[in-house]
Amino acid sequence: MTLFHFGNCFALAYFPYFITYKCSGLSEYNAFWKCVQAGVTYLFVQLCKMLFLATFFPTWEGGIYDFIGEFMKASVDVADLIGLNLVMSRNAGKGEYKIMVAALGWATAELIMSRCIPLWVGARGIEFDWKYIQMSIDSNISLVHYIVASAQVWMITRYDLYHTFRPAVLLLMLLSVYKAFVMETFVHLCSLGSWTALLARALVTGLLALSTLALYVAVVNVHS
Repeated sequence: MTLFHFGNCFALAYFPYFITYKCSGLSEYNAFWKCVQAGVTYLFVQLCKMLFLATFFPTWEGGIYDFIGEFMKASVDVADLIGLNLVMSRNAGKGEYKIMVAALGWATAELIMSRCIPLWVGARGIEFDWKYIQMSIDSNISLVHYIVASAQVWMITRYDLYHTFRPAVLLLMLLSVYKAFVMETFVHLCSLGSWTALLARALVTGLLALSTLALYVAVVNVHS
């Protein structure tokens, strides 16, 4: 039963990444090692972020919620956008190819580093726990988030981006950077349950994805 539960969690977490890789056409470009390079860049960026946070920001340990401190910590996530831009700048090809390579490599590295061991250790435990199903679903939300972030970075770095689109792209990028902070604050203030919080993250990410998709289509159509 425990192995069956682990298998379900593993499939729910990892198969969408595999399906995305196959159905997005990346397999036809032999982009596997490009995704690996994006994952290595993710590790380097996270290491830099951890060193920066450990040096300049103390850890919040309960009590009164440190809104300003948590906001400043969330601002460090700008480094993810810089890292995604670095990955895309090192890859030649169409915009959608660059976006998918950067997003899939980045999200897969996060999945392996943050969820692989908890799933392997916890999901095979004696007692069933819904939190591992939630963790697997949340990994799919992260995949969508990084695709959205990569698309935003690709649009803002276009030298021929019309000035009328730039404020909208910048606003969406700002929402992407502080989405986790806003959701964490909202969950803390409203004392939401785990499933409600997961649903809220999914809805916010979905709305952000639809907005970015509409803007991406507009940018591509104008420049085509």
